[in-house]
Amino acid sequence: MTQSEPIIISPEQPGPSGSDSLRPLKTMTTVIYALQAASFFVGVTLFVAIIFNYIKRDEVRGTWLESHFRWQIRTFWYGMLWTGIGIITYLLLIGYVILFANYIWMIYRVAKGWLNLAEGKPMDFHPYRQRSSW
Repeated sequence: MTQSEPIIISPEQPGPSGSDSLRPLKTMTTVIYALQAASFFVGVTLFVAIIFNYIKRDEVRGTWLESHFRWQIRTFWYGMLWTGIGIITYLLLIGYVILFANYIWMIYRVAKGWLNLAEGKPMDFHPYRQRSSW
């Protein structure tokens, strides 16, 4: 892309201001990240968040917000998997390490997703991936 080419952002593509039609869905995505973050203090909000993810999933399909929903759903399920493994191995003392690592990983996932959402970036954004136009 040269500097003279215009940048066109359609409703399916991310942008800092976003499309009016996607604004309610972007708000819902923000609420889900907030619920995931609140789960560090009140665990039940993580389950509320995943329910919202599955209820609204069809509405974001085909938009840049779909990648955020995929990110949030994977965060939940992998978080549950590692929590389960941590609980099972708790008596072996390795469970402490697994639970702590999972806690840090969950914080990272929520923070990274929420920051990308605020910047209007999809979650499959890879700044170091080789681009075909280079």
